[in-house]
Amino acid sequence: MAQVWNPSKKHSEFARWVCIYPVYINSKKTLAGGRKLTKEKCVENPTAHEILDVLLATGFNARLENKLHPRERSKEMPYYGRVRVQLKQDDGTPVRPDFPTRDSLLLHLGTTIPKLKTRQGKQASGDQSSQSSASSSKKGKGKGRR
Repeated sequence: MAQVWNPSKKHSEFARWVCIYPVYINSKKTLAGGRKLTKEKCVENPTAHEILDVLLATGFNARLENKLHPRERSKEMPYYGRVRVQLKQDDGTPVRPDFPTRDSLLLHLGTTIPKLKTRQGKQASGDQSSQSSASSSKKGKGKGRR
């Protein structure tokens, strides 16, 4: 059964942490599909593991959960994952003063994830494979006229 929100809980308790789904910063999704930012500030198909890596490197307390966004149509494994982040300390002040809100954190994720080494490798190999396939494609002989 889902836990009911309780104002007496502290910000450091796991139930009060903010949830971030990859859909929130996926440039391939629509606003109705769950995207929270403009396409220019989003990333193409981010994963929950990439979000977790960026948040941990930034200095946040974060955990990965095996959950699926309610508006996600595909039930395949790459789309699973939700990251919970502690944004505020027990006294209500932000953990990181430069990221006081969820929106500021989403903007940070949108600018940082494309700079990851795993993303750089994918883009370079994707460019090489498209160039090699374009140069190796031949014009095949068709059946011609009959």
